[in-house]
Amino acid sequence: MTDRALIWIKSNSIDMNIAVKIAGVTFKNPVTVASGTFGHAERYYNLEEVKRLGAIVPKTVTLHPQEGNPPVRIFETPSGMINAIGIENPGIDGFIAQKLPALKKTGVPLIISILGHDDEQFAAIMEKLNAQQGIAAVELNLSCPNLRQKILVAQDPAATTRLVARIKVLSKVPVIAKLSPNVTDIAAIAQAAEAGGADAVSLVNTFSAMAIDIKKRQSRIGNFTGGLSGPAIRPIALYMVQRVASRVKIPVIGMGGIMTAPDALEFLIAGASMVAVGTANFINPRAPIDILEGIESFMKENKISDIREIIGSLKNA
Repeated sequence: MTDRALIWIKSNSIDMNIAVKIAGVTFKNPVTVASGTFGHAERYYNLEEVKRLGAIVPKTVTLHPQEGNPPVRIFETPSGMINAIGIENPGIDGFIAQKLPALKKTGVPLIISILGHDDEQFAAIMEKLNAQQGIAAVELNLSCPNLRQKILVAQDPAATTRLVARIKVLSKVPVIAKLSPNVTDIAAIAQAAEAGGADAVSLVNTFSAMAIDIKKRQSRIGNFTGGLSGPAIRPIALYMVQRVASRVKIPVIGMGGIMTAPDALEFLIAGASMVAVGTANFINPRAPIDILEGIESFMKENKISDIREIIGSLKNA
């Protein structure tokens, strides 16, 4: 592969480069899956559709195994869903032993999402991942409590900078900070992550939400509240991605209600270098590939030879 590390696809008379580069890592296309929506479905890993993904982001992994939250864990809402899964996972040792080998066999770059309940747990997970081969990057799920204050790390600029800096020093691979939309100014948090040395930011995570059973007068979610995702959040997520992309110099991975290729193109035009498909996977497991093919068709129809002509091309911004 050349220094430009371009991946070209032939489409009639036009050559199209759909590769994107984030923190020195080349992804053959800008479509990945949001953590928690792809899981560890090993029986699907040999499918050609999976191998066409630009990257795979498995379900967030913690230091120790977690059983997750009590049911009900998912509740459908107009144009979306509320989930409170609770990051059920086998822990980092179980993930490395049981899940990582099959993921590596896909040949798709892996972005491993991690969450610690304090800085030390994040560091311990990172040290274990450093001993593994075949990992393209780590994504820090900052939706964890900041022990110095009763708020999430992703809601505290100082905590965000502190934690990102801690992991950046340890990590042998690029570090991506995943941001929460439940803040006053998400761009300020993105800048804090950038100040800590983050190689990229991904946004948005789910919006805090709830639903009530009016007959029982109880929450419909076993954990009482959960996170709203799906098409309902897309316009807000798009706004936040554009705002962040205009305020930081590092790449942005955009997500939040992306269901179709036009949705994904909006995020790319707004400044995202890559897009992650989440809730759509539950409705149509082939959604990421449909979106990728739709992006390719858009480029062909509009005689666009390089995906970089689309990224950040919003006018009057």
